[in-house]
Amino acid sequence: MTNSILDLPFILETRRNHALEHATLHVLAEKHPTRSMAGHSNPTGFFILGDLPTDDVQSAAAQALTRLRAGESDLAIHAGCGTNIATTALLAGTFAWLAMRGAKSTFGRIIRIPFAIVFALLGALISRPLGPIIQQRITTDAEMGNLQIVDVRPSLRGRLTAHRVITK
Repeated sequence: MTNSILDLPFILETRRNHALEHATLHVLAEKHPTRSMAGHSNPTGFFILGDLPTDDVQSAAAQALTRLRAGESDLAIHAGCGTNIATTALLAGTFAWLAMRGAKSTFGRIIRIPFAIVFALLGALISRPLGPIIQQRITTDAEMGNLQIVDVRPSLRGRLTAHRVITK
């Protein structure tokens, strides 16, 4: 029986893979601090995008899984996560919209622009601590359960190197 929608199998699997993706990116960044990397998760695993050796991705994913199981749940949170970006965009946009709401004339809209900018900045500031909290409580789950890494497959997407990490 599930306690919430976040515990539904396909959602829980995605959240765990998202946590493992972040942890893998952290481990890879320790070895390759100047490389650009990104990731994308789904219920069956995740992608690591970046010009990286397959052995390094495989090793980093295994190490990340071990470290998450050992209690290093902070590895599941990543500053570059899309959750942070979405949280910032949503709050800044909503706050700016609130400042502009009710303006009926062009002059009224123009007068409110400085307030909209200040409100948007306020929304962006509030989002800074909120994004990681949303990652921790909603978009990732650092408790790996019985998740296992099945395979790591390299692929070339145009000029972009990607690795598909398959889990079950």
